[in-house]
Amino acid sequence: MSDFLTPDTNLALMQASQGDTGKIGKNINAARQAKNLEKVGETAKEFEAVFMTEMMKPMFEGIETAAPFGGGKGEEVFQGFLLQEYGKLLSQTGSVGIADQVKQQMIQMQEAQEQPGSSYKLSNTINTEGREHDKNITE
Repeated sequence: MSDFLTPDTNLALMQASQGDTGKIGKNINAARQAKNLEKVGETAKEFEAVFMTEMMKPMFEGIETAAPFGGGKGEEVFQGFLLQEYGKLLSQTGSVGIADQVKQQMIQMQEAQEQPGSSYKLSNTINTEGREHDKNITE
C-alpha cells in the first residue's frame, strides 16, 4: 500500500482527518497528476528503449561467431536480450532524447482529451511527400 501513498496523498489524508477539506480536492488532484506524469515518463522511456533496440538489430544481423563458443539458437536468443538491455541503457542516459519528445506529445494529447471539443496539434508530422507539417486532430 505504501507504493500508492505519495507525499501529496499523505498530506491529503492528514488534512482530511483534521477536517481541513478546502485543500483536499486540490491535493488529491495534484497527487493524481504527479502519478500520471510519472507513468507517462516511464512509458516514454520504455518506448525509446524499444525503438533503440529495433534500430540496433540491423547492426548485429551480419555478425557471425565462430565455433565452438558461438552460434546456435542460444546465441540468437541471448543476442535479443543483449540488444534489449542496450536499448534500456541508451534510454536511461537520455542522450537520444526520444523519450522527452514522446512524453511531451503524450501530455499534450491527454490535455486535449480532457477538454471536450478541443483540437490537438501534432507537431512535426511527416506528410506523404516526406515534408514536415503540423496536423490538427479534432475530437
